[in-house]
Amino acid sequence: MNLTIDQSEQVLEAAKAKSKEIGVAMNIAIVDEGANLKLFLRMDEALLGCGDIAIKKAKTSRFFDINSGEIGKLSQPGGSLYNIEHSNGGLISFAGGVLLKDRNNKIIGAIGVSGGSVEQDHEVALAGANAL
Repeated sequence: MNLTIDQSEQVLEAAKAKSKEIGVAMNIAIVDEGANLKLFLRMDEALLGCGDIAIKKAKTSRFFDINSGEIGKLSQPGGSLYNIEHSNGGLISFAGGVLLKDRNNKIIGAIGVSGGSVEQDHEVALAGANAL
């Protein structure tokens, strides 16, 4: 099953609510099972350059079926995925991209968030993912 628009909106609303709660304007991207952009929101005052980063975080997570922050750990010098961020038209290998799974734990998409600190981005992405 692919990510539905209703599920995408549910994820987006939860991430937006968390972003407002912590007081940081974010760019939030939702991609489907095929890593195609499903929804995107640039909150008022969110940094312009972070829109592309949010989309790439979501795609990175979905391309490799792992949260983007975990890829970052593996892509350090000497790591098994060193330089992976140069593949697939450019990836983002720090936290803020989180997989979206259905009730059967099947991956159906990913969320990418950018606009705050790496920790804030991850916190908002998790809030979105946990809404499913």
